[in-house]
Amino acid sequence: MTPHLTHLEHRTEPLLRRLVGSILREQRERQRRTLRDVAEDARVSVAYLSEVERGRKEASSEVLAAVCRALGLRLVDLVGTAHAQLALADGRLVVDLTAPVAADAVSSDRHELASVTTLTARTDAPAPTGQVLLAA
Repeated sequence: MTPHLTHLEHRTEPLLRRLVGSILREQRERQRRTLRDVAEDARVSVAYLSEVERGRKEASSEVLAAVCRALGLRLVDLVGTAHAQLALADGRLVVDLTAPVAADAVSSDRHELASVTTLTARTDAPAPTGQVLLAA
């Protein structure tokens, strides 16, 4: 008899706590900061921050906000990066429509932007598969 596998055993997505932890660690290392430095700024223990970075602890929203502040990040950046990584792992394209755009580029492409707005506002066209479009 073949044992039944639960949907969790088929999971290919990483656990969110591991993904968030790896993003925080990457940001800390990119800044060449120590665990102790960031933990002190965030007012959490070094051991706890280490556990969060390794994905062993599920940090509360308060702790995530404090660690983000200590790293000079906004919580929205952490969540956006996690979303992008999950979407890409699932084969989806993520388009960041919130990225800063030079003022001259916006004014010179105003006609093109208007046509894009019209195109994306159509409800009778099916959405492309495998793509995620984020708008703020």
